[in-house]
Amino acid sequence: MNEPAAIRSILPPEVVAVDTFHDAHDGMLFAAEEKAVSRSVDKRRNEFTTARICARRAMKLLGVPEQPILRGDQGEPKWPAGLVGSITHCAGYRGAVLAPRGDIVTLGIDAEPDDALTNGVLEAISLPEERLALQKLTRKHPGVAWDRLLFSAKEAVYKAWFPLTKRWLDFEDAMVTIDPDNGRFTAALKVKGPYVSGAQLTGFSGRWIATNGLLLAAIVVPAQSR
Repeated sequence: MNEPAAIRSILPPEVVAVDTFHDAHDGMLFAAEEKAVSRSVDKRRNEFTTARICARRAMKLLGVPEQPILRGDQGEPKWPAGLVGSITHCAGYRGAVLAPRGDIVTLGIDAEPDDALTNGVLEAISLPEERLALQKLTRKHPGVAWDRLLFSAKEAVYKAWFPLTKRWLDFEDAMVTIDPDNGRFTAALKVKGPYVSGAQLTGFSGRWIATNGLLLAAIVVPAQSR
């Protein structure tokens, strides 16, 4: 786990990132974490273990004592007091990002393989306007699995949304627009958003990158006082 963080380039400096392209088979879990995956298959256990090792290394970089990272009622990671974070994993990649709560309100990351979605998935996760935009992206900028990137961006949106609301957000509840030239995307909420720093949240902005056969998306919402 000595590679430079692949997701680092799309994050601000106050967010710490640790990721890897290899599972840490010798990783140790806290007892409560071990209990959480005691009945999991090896694939799920490897994802869980390596992602948490990444997260604890990120804690160390922030000067925070290593602590267990358990799962909430919806499977979300429960971060220690004073921290916000996000975890992602897909085939061949695991990563975690952390930041002090005083600097960042919420964040969300997602990693996906740079391959087209399987048949039927795009229709289930997208709006008609998004599918039209994807057709144009594919014609003008071939070489990126834009449908998979849309999925990744929406996953990042959900991961940033949930800690603020503790509510589910359906795929059709946010319309994502991808900027292919600047590696950015926006997500306009189609449902009522939470109040953040005294203002109602109407959407998110994020960044994306295609690298090493992966698509990585990240959303970071800074504290208003910064």
